[in-house]
Amino acid sequence: MEILHSRILGEGKPLLILHGYFGMGDNWKTLGSKFAEDYQVHLIDQRNHGRSFHSDEFNYDVLVDDLYNYIKHHELENVHLLGHSMGGKTAMLFAVTYPELLDKLLIADISPRAYKPHHNEILAGLNSIDFSLQNSRKLVDEKLSELIPIFGVRQFLLKNVYWREKGQLDFRFNLESLTKNNLEIGAKLPDETIFNSETLFLKGEKSGYITEAEKPIIEKHFPNAKIVGITNSGHWLHAENPIDFYNQVLDFLK
Repeated sequence: MEILHSRILGEGKPLLILHGYFGMGDNWKTLGSKFAEDYQVHLIDQRNHGRSFHSDEFNYDVLVDDLYNYIKHHELENVHLLGHSMGGKTAMLFAVTYPELLDKLLIADISPRAYKPHHNEILAGLNSIDFSLQNSRKLVDEKLSELIPIFGVRQFLLKNVYWREKGQLDFRFNLESLTKNNLEIGAKLPDETIFNSETLFLKGEKSGYITEAEKPIIEKHFPNAKIVGITNSGHWLHAENPIDFYNQVLDFLK
């Protein structure tokens, strides 16, 4: 059985953090270090991301299994779980499947509903890279810019480019599997599933992922949830307004 890669910071009650699509635990390093002043923080790479194992199989059921195996491997119990975007989808399904393993649940800018696939330009851009031609970060960025005009998005994706061996760049994520399984990313939480413990949904005020329309479905699955907006932020709320994000998380956990 393969165990997810993670970076563990600090001591105390476990706080597990799950990144979003194309991300990795390292994206949370700065905030994770702050949380580690009060908690044992686990910055986890989900399968096909970061330094974790690659697999053809990729859906929320297997992501939940991976997290369960991780928790058992590290002999954790009564954990706090925080997930952003895709990581939030994993966290929600984990919470309704294994409520006995969780204390509090935190979901960053995603809801239980189904979302239409909307990463086509990103996937097209990533799949246009030929590392034998784009053999420097600068050339990779230039090629990506043809299909991904937003600088910040490219910077985020370029964090996954590394030297696999001397003179040979590669992506850390498993692009083939993520492309093949792209439809899985927006999957909804199964009907009739409920998590009764305390839950915090944090939404970016400029993001369209959680709106008034999502409130009823959140309350149906998470009757003990509260929804809090983070000002001056979109979907990357933890990066765009880390101070407010940190304060809201800490207030909720304490």
